[in-house]
Amino acid sequence: MPLEVHLIDMRHVNDNYNFVLRDQATGKVAVVDPSELEGVQAFLTDKGWSLDAILCTHHHWDHTNGNREVQKIYDCPIVGNAADAARIPGITEQVHVGGTYALGESVAEILPLDGHTMGHIAYYFADSQALFCGDALFSMGCGRLFEGTPEDLAATMQRIRALPEDTKIYCAHEYTIANGRFARAMEPENAAVTAHIERAKAQRKAGQATIPSTLAEECQSNPFLRWDSPEIQSVLAMQGANPSAILGELRARKDAF
Repeated sequence: MPLEVHLIDMRHVNDNYNFVLRDQATGKVAVVDPSELEGVQAFLTDKGWSLDAILCTHHHWDHTNGNREVQKIYDCPIVGNAADAARIPGITEQVHVGGTYALGESVAEILPLDGHTMGHIAYYFADSQALFCGDALFSMGCGRLFEGTPEDLAATMQRIRALPEDTKIYCAHEYTIANGRFARAMEPENAAVTAHIERAKAQRKAGQATIPSTLAEECQSNPFLRWDSPEIQSVLAMQGANPSAILGELRARKDAF
């Protein structure tokens, strides 16, 4: 049975989305990257659910600020990357890249997504076609390179692009429309970019989140997954350059956009 996934809008905290996951077979519940206690607790109370785990993708405060308060109320483990354990508030259970984490009968692969931070991970539930990727990838964008290198970014983007196209991308911020403006500047002739922007505008006008998108949509419209696009390479004047060089230039231009 696939996971239930529920989005909690935490954008009053810092543009964040949190995700509550429920394994339908066992009723086990987890929250990904809790920004604060209040929103998480209100959602769980409304559902009549307890909480069995806090899953952390990386250490940044807007993803971990609620860790200790949530853990205090629900007495559940705080799960994070062993390689970044020193920076994850309250961590009690360490996972390792290449390993797995089980929420009831739903099993996530732990994928390394270095770049935005070092030690950033994703939880990939293959049976539910769901990737919880924190700030490593956004819809039509990616996270800034605060710690990693273009080579790290290239490895991360290649790892994500290799996943099945029906994978749902659960990223942590509502940046889609702003990212779309940059995507269009990098690939003005790409009709998929325009379609993605218009779809996102309609969703926001209707009060809906643009998250999740699918990996198929991102591979058609996200410049950070399209380093081999002839149009992008032409706009950058980097025809034939390697992925890390192209992605490094894209990220530098996005930073200044």
